[in-house]
Amino acid sequence: MSIQIDNALTAERLAARIEQASAVASDEVVTRALSRDVALPHNFGKTAVLITLDNGFDHRRPNTLGPRSLGELNEAIDAALAREDVAALMITGKPYILAAGADLSAVPKITSLDQGKAIAQIGHAVFDKLHTAAIPTFAFINGLALGGGLELGLHCRYRTISAAAQGIGLPECFLGMFPGWGGTYLLPNLIGAESAVRVIIENALNSNTMLDGTAAHSLGIADAIFDGADFLERSFDWAGQVVAERLSVDRPEVDRGAAWDAAIKRGKKIADAKTSGAAPGPYKALELMAAARTADRRSAYAAEDEGLAELLMSPQLRAGLYAFDLVQKRAKRPAGAPDRSLARAVSSVGIVGAGLMAGQLALLFARRLEVPVIITDLDQQRVDRGLTYVRGEIDKLLIKKRISPDKANRLRALVVGTIDRAAYGQCDFVIEAVFEELEVKRAVFAELEKHISADCILATNTSSLSVSAMAADLAHPERVVGFHFFNPVAVLPLLEVVRGQQTSDATLATALFVAKELRKNAVLVKDAPAFVVNRLLTRLMGEVTKAVDEGTPIEVADTALRPLGLPMTPFALLQLVGPAVALHVAETLNGAFGDRFGVSPSLKALVAADRPGIYDLTPDGRPYVSDETRALFSVGDAPSTAEQVRERATAALADEIGLMLREGVVAAPMDIDLCLILGAGWPFHNGGITPYLDREGISERVIGRRFLPKGIAEPAAT
Repeated sequence: MSIQIDNALTAERLAARIEQASAVASDEVVTRALSRDVALPHNFGKTAVLITLDNGFDHRRPNTLGPRSLGELNEAIDAALAREDVAALMITGKPYILAAGADLSAVPKITSLDQGKAIAQIGHAVFDKLHTAAIPTFAFINGLALGGGLELGLHCRYRTISAAAQGIGLPECFLGMFPGWGGTYLLPNLIGAESAVRVIIENALNSNTMLDGTAAHSLGIADAIFDGADFLERSFDWAGQVVAERLSVDRPEVDRGAAWDAAIKRGKKIADAKTSGAAPGPYKALELMAAARTADRRSAYAAEDEGLAELLMSPQLRAGLYAFDLVQKRAKRPAGAPDRSLARAVSSVGIVGAGLMAGQLALLFARRLEVPVIITDLDQQRVDRGLTYVRGEIDKLLIKKRISPDKANRLRALVVGTIDRAAYGQCDFVIEAVFEELEVKRAVFAELEKHISADCILATNTSSLSVSAMAADLAHPERVVGFHFFNPVAVLPLLEVVRGQQTSDATLATALFVAKELRKNAVLVKDAPAFVVNRLLTRLMGEVTKAVDEGTPIEVADTALRPLGLPMTPFALLQLVGPAVALHVAETLNGAFGDRFGVSPSLKALVAADRPGIYDLTPDGRPYVSDETRALFSVGDAPSTAEQVRERATAALADEIGLMLREGVVAAPMDIDLCLILGAGWPFHNGGITPYLDREGISERVIGRRFLPKGIAEPAAT
């Protein structure tokens, strides 16, 4: 059987490229390509070759595709295609995983455009053999298929997918890059530009949303879907029918008219809204997808090669990969954490308060820990209101089919309420979620100590108050810890775990254990006013509000930070948290740190007028500033430009971060970035904040040094 060669690289050149890239990726965990013969059903003795990708680890370490892994796959494909007796080639992965895409660990070691281009060319050359093979090729997507893993499947002529598969997508734009192994060409030409924009742009930029097997099949990414239990056997049978021509695969015609252009325009609006033009990856993806309507495959792949090489050397991508590494590694083991063996078991949880935050906490603890949860408040009416909220949220999860009816019944039974705080006597972990006032919280803890066991942990959800001060007069201050969640609790993954002056290692270890069980990423912070996220956001908000007080138009000040690609403007954030809360935190920090945390008279006026924020909404939902709101602002005659507002705000951030690091609020700048990424949704393509401040020269100008060494979140050569 002859092998069709339609690759840009000859066999010799491909081997040289693999060797070149392997030298850079010296620490690669190799994913093996294990081949075995399979008798094709319905084909009277015809043989297929099944290649299984397997890196030798269980499902907790997904297959990745570095240069040596691609070299192994290349050899397995060549060996199968060289045989005269092989009627089909099939690829799948180890249990639950096809592949999690390219091995990105070596990217920081890339120092030239040519090295980056080699990575792109190798993927194209190896995968394209599946596209151009003279025999049918099949991908059996048995689980996780991300980035290059999904692109591998797209190169096959046919695809099946498991109904149980989770984690299907092209997340590259989330990291500031684009699908560079054929995704921008193959996907729109398979499922249409509109659906491809959803997968490549919209899902990726919407907190890296993934598809499951059913959604991927409905979009047309897979030709057939089978249950997980016998997925492989049914995929063999289906493939055998296709090869025997007993079954034909019909795909809808792709609309290459005005709908294609409309989809690209929609994608650009999404990219603008999510990144404000600050991340080049999504825009390059859209450029390549636009060209894919008329481009041939070879020229499309050459454009991906060039674009990927350029992006791999860009500071935005390196910052994105730095952020990804923080979330994947540093967030799993908080810096400064005590030994895990000190953690105590938690079999029952108490929540003081029955308001909105308390209700969110009750549901989270019940869902993740699956232990009894008790809520209390000052009167039964408030308790009942809190329980009604929790049960309503459980009903919503049931309606959305995110939990089963049995699970819903168990959750309802786990969460109970009372006005008797003696009920906390059986709890191992009690968290307060009452009014943000120090004396109120001190009184709550003093009352709790009368009822709880000697080993019970006392946690506070304070956003700005001193944990040490709350614990100071208790008989056992060593069991008090800060446990600061971010709103909405179910969405934002950060937990600021605060060690008070007397918090014990056992208390801290238990708090970190609970955080992990709640599926939250904990950052260990010192007991300092407002900790990390609220301290930085309040300093930022103060500078923007001060600019308005000085005479800068509200709209100019509020949009000045758009080039940073933040998830929302400062005044949209003010609308979310509420002016009263923002004022309280500003006053707390002003009392602690002085005038660098100003208290705006305009913000005071908003609170006095009981305004929900600066913006009102038009009937169709667009925000605007009413004349009544403008009248509340006392403005001066020294307006700033947007650039000046941005300069003063980012300089203030650099100053505050420098002070926080000097005070030891966190262990390192990486923890600052983690907090802003996970707790405030700051973009990956900036690496949080410190890489941006370094890259723009702001940190050196303000504090006289960089936060991170060169080469950590940007190319070492820059």
